Amino acid sequence: MDISDNKLKNILVKGNYLDEELDEVDKVLEEGGQSLQEYLLTNDLITGDILGQALAEEYGLDYFDLNSNPTTSEKVHRIPQDIAQHFNIVVVKEGKDKVRIATLNPEKEDLKSRIKKGFSDKEIELVYSLENDIRDSFVHYQKKLDTRFAEIIENKDRVAPEILNEIFVDAQAFEASDIHFEPRDEDVLVRFRIDGVLQEAGVLPKKYYKNILNRIKVMSNLRIDEHFIAQDGSMHYKTDNDSFDVRTSIVPTVTGEKTVLRMLSSYIGGLSLANIGLSERNQKLLTKAAKQPFGMILVTGPTGSGKTTTLYSLIHLLEQPKVNITTIEDPVEYKIEKANQIQVDKENNLTFSEGLRSIVRQDPDIILVGEIRDEETARISVNAALTGHLLLSTFHSNDAATAIPRLLDMGIESFLLSSTLELLVAQRLVRKICENCRHSVTKKVSELEKTQKGVGSFFNEKEVTLYEGEGCNVCNGTGFDGPTAVFEIIEMTTEMQELVLEDPSTSEVWKLARKQGVQSMFEDGIEKVKEGVTTLEEVSRVIPLDDVRKDKK
Repeated sequence: MDISDNKLKNILVKGNYLDEELDEVDKVLEEGGQSLQEYLLTNDLITGDILGQALAEEYGLDYFDLNSNPTTSEKVHRIPQDIAQHFNIVVVKEGKDKVRIATLNPEKEDLKSRIKKGFSDKEIELVYSLENDIRDSFVHYQKKLDTRFAEIIENKDRVAPEILNEIFVDAQAFEASDIHFEPRDEDVLVRFRIDGVLQEAGVLPKKYYKNILNRIKVMSNLRIDEHFIAQDGSMHYKTDNDSFDVRTSIVPTVTGEKTVLRMLSSYIGGLSLANIGLSERNQKLLTKAAKQPFGMILVTGPTGSGKTTTLYSLIHLLEQPKVNITTIEDPVEYKIEKANQIQVDKENNLTFSEGLRSIVRQDPDIILVGEIRDEETARISVNAALTGHLLLSTFHSNDAATAIPRLLDMGIESFLLSSTLELLVAQRLVRKICENCRHSVTKKVSELEKTQKGVGSFFNEKEVTLYEGEGCNVCNGTGFDGPTAVFEIIEMTTEMQELVLEDPSTSEVWKLARKQGVQSMFEDGIEKVKEGVTTLEEVSRVIPLDDVRKDKK
């Protein structure tokens, strides 16, 4: 950012956007480990729009929200890439006689004269946009991966590191959660998982894959001479504009070693219960349970359903100087500034259970266990929650109700589970409709039944207005942009605690939960469909037919 932290503080205080007596702000400025803008945004002390408005006023410009009104590839290419990136500028609107250009710093030397050279016949209007939004627009300068692969191979200079870097740059730009390298007979398919769905990114000639794979192995501290066993590792990767942690998984297949790289966020900034898809009722339930001095909150769901994000959103809510937060994870997916994080290390016998034993002797207030996988970890977790700690963890079960019988089957005494469990959360990820190309469609309920039998009973009318994305440059033609989650939350009421003492089945737990007004994941998804957040096809994709039948019991 071109503006200093102290100047930004003065601008915000002068415009009454920020309290001058906010001690935490001065502390951030003194420590210098995080920019003021990043601190304010990630701690919800100011919104991006308000920040943009305040800075625009300081420069005497209008504010243009590029996040809500993204520019197009055609407009981006109206300015040469080197000039756009040097001055941080992008065209947002162009007419016959006038062009509107978003800038980060209108006072930058030579800015106006350089723009005039490219638009000599037009009136130029400068508007202010936020740094991240302008730089996100630069993704349109990127050529297709296959084209860049060919150019790198043609130059025959550092092929492996340059190809790998281009893949990481695109993965970051498109906010991919995973990168897949899938060997085939003649080539290697590169795919990105974006918003929970795999999309083809490019194809590599197979003869270059060995060097790329070896580079991944070296950076992940894996054996390069081993090709017939599965290997797991991790690395820290740096591009020109960013750095991030990566979890590496390699398994042998009949056509070569398949590699999956999981992109891990470096901090929990921006994570909050308000922006992960929770309804107002569910948000209140989670907040209430998290504010308890002790007990256990479990988040269930399959791999890749957003469980860790939900737990870290809770940590973000709870972290404060007077609280000791300690975690044991495999791997550590986010960095938490005010927490003590432990990485599982099986080679040195630092497992979840062994780490948890040590943690309870470290005087923690809040414990996060990455996953309860076995009876020993479950038992220690329950005992920790029983002895005055708030324990957060994930657990694998299809829904919230199933978690109780599974924990009892693992050998947890019913009276201990009844007295320690506070909340059960089940969730799945669905893709959000792209706001830039979202439009309404009228559909007959009878047609919706073809998508998933039984779904018609969730709509009272014969015809309903729903929403879908047409596909545009913002969403890369998919009609979707970003993930959200659908939830099912069971609170351990007095009645539910009494039921747990009777060693109940899943159906008995669910029957009582429904009686107490618990909304199923499918019903939560239907609400998001009606609100235009996602589509019925998306909800049906992640929640099986059995869940719909269960909902109507």
